[in-house]
Amino acid sequence: MHIEWSAIDLALDHAYRFRGLPAEYYGDWIAVAAEEAEHFKLLREHLQGYGHDYGDFPAHDGLWQLNVRTGHDVLARMALVPRLAEARGLDATPPIQQKLKKIGDEAGAAVLDIILRDEIGHVALGDKWFRRLCAARELEPETTYRALMVEYDAPNPIRPINEKARRLAGFSEAELAALR
Repeated sequence: MHIEWSAIDLALDHAYRFRGLPAEYYGDWIAVAAEEAEHFKLLREHLQGYGHDYGDFPAHDGLWQLNVRTGHDVLARMALVPRLAEARGLDATPPIQQKLKKIGDEAGAAVLDIILRDEIGHVALGDKWFRRLCAARELEPETTYRALMVEYDAPNPIRPINEKARRLAGFSEAELAALR
């Protein structure tokens, strides 16, 4: 739930912080914020069904910290927040779903189906804007992505990577091979 809560703030920060981009950029991230709010609501309702609520368990702020570190450059932000940090969620979701199903929580796994579907779209938006920004700066995207991962000491993907979801989100075969 905390990741979804943070993702609402992330999407709104993407839209607020960076000026001078096409109107489509702002519309994309406002729409993502609305979807993230729906994800939070679905997870909260599910957790409440178990007698708990948001804030009952500890959480970390790793996603937000990466957001703060990239606040000065929209290119770094698009590379490292949607395409890296949120893409890690694409990798983590199937194993979490397997664990939920193993303990009989089919409803929880179904909520994650919705979230995974939408998150593929969110990562794809990050990919779209990252590639557009690279083109505007005359940078090669895949080399730039790897360089930014090193520069920001970004976390590696969760293994195994969800290659199908990452392909749908715009990752190339070369990128997938490098991430493997």
